[in-house]
Amino acid sequence: MEILGASLRICVDDLEAAVPFYERLAGRDALRFRRGEVEVAAIGSFLLMSGPESELEILRKVAATIAVQDVDEAHRLLTELGARIVAGPVPTPAGRNLLAVHPDGAVFEYADQRG
Repeated sequence: MEILGASLRICVDDLEAAVPFYERLAGRDALRFRRGEVEVAAIGSFLLMSGPESELEILRKVAATIAVQDVDEAHRLLTELGARIVAGPVPTPAGRNLLAVHPDGAVFEYADQRG
């Protein structure tokens, strides 16, 4: 499995106020989308999220989003290594993802850009 990069997950109270700072910091425009009741802005290596506390409480448990070439390959390897897949693979606005709990208890999202 090739890891292509990682995104830092940041929960913010006011997405509109936070986006300009991160756009300037990363030198690029935000890609915006919704996941249920959560508004998301992907800006370079930053993934800003804003929404109801009940939704953010769950999202805060995910340490980072790991970009991979193929979520199916990640699923196979993670399972082989003893990780517990708690969601996915499922389609997302940008591709597919899954949530995995590593044997040490750390929770990560793995995402690809395949449709």
